[in-house]
Amino acid sequence: MKRRDFIQQATAGTALVTLGGMGLQSFTTLKKTTKITILHTNDVHSHIDAFGPEDGRNANKGGVARRATLIDAVRKENPNTLLLDAGDIFQGTPYFNYYGGELEFKLMSKLKYDAATIGNHDFDNGISGLYAQLPHAEFPFIISNYDLSNTVMDTHTKPYKTFIKDGIKIGVFGIGIELAGLVDPAMYKETKYLDPIETSQEMTRILKEDEHCDLIICLSHLGYQYKSKKIDDIKLAKATKNIDLIIGGHTHTFLKKPTIVKNIEDKNTLVNQVGCYGLNIGKIDFYFDSDKNKSANGTSIIV
Repeated sequence: MKRRDFIQQATAGTALVTLGGMGLQSFTTLKKTTKITILHTNDVHSHIDAFGPEDGRNANKGGVARRATLIDAVRKENPNTLLLDAGDIFQGTPYFNYYGGELEFKLMSKLKYDAATIGNHDFDNGISGLYAQLPHAEFPFIISNYDLSNTVMDTHTKPYKTFIKDGIKIGVFGIGIELAGLVDPAMYKETKYLDPIETSQEMTRILKEDEHCDLIICLSHLGYQYKSKKIDDIKLAKATKNIDLIIGGHTHTFLKKPTIVKNIEDKNTLVNQVGCYGLNIGKIDFYFDSDKNKSANGTSIIV
């Protein structure tokens, strides 16, 4: 795919969304804006190769090599780019069965992922299997609501991480799904699950008040939306404040563009998820004026 065609596709079909109460018209008269681009994946499930020409609706889509080309094109267009993953990196092809996650982490490192969170399938070789592959990951794992202090993963994850791009401070924290009833307890050992809403409120307080972040992102593996009372990304957005973007996973939900959810303060939160198997990359562009008021648009790009 030519870089020009990719950039045109990446910007098509998006709509500017105000965040934090700023009016849309303000951006049409700004002399200077700072653009921050967030690229994201979820539930890649060890799909290293592209799907073949006979693979039905996924024919000729996906693959790490193609993803690398698209990511490189975006970074050339905007150096102020973060690349994030919302979990379930493991399980789904013989690459995982044979290499145990080594190849996935090495390739994500080559693509220069900035951070990832942990999904339930990342425990499929046990917590010791996840730990064994960490030397191959040149990026941090961010998880806020798993207490791993009594496991081999103690001190090997971060509750949050901050990044600075062109003077804009970005805070990222991670929220994982409840493992009980979903994963064999022998696989996650003494990992303790903490309430996602309470944890998110604490993380956003730290990132907003202590770290003075201009943009706050939640990497979530809760799932997009359930009909039951089970916590999901939509419920999390409604029950919290100061989260600008929730990057989701787990439910393999294909969204063409982010869902806009009103948070507890009646401000906009974006919720996005790009399906599974590396078939798509999410691209969210945030625009900041000189006072750091922000707006955003986003889309899903087919790989």
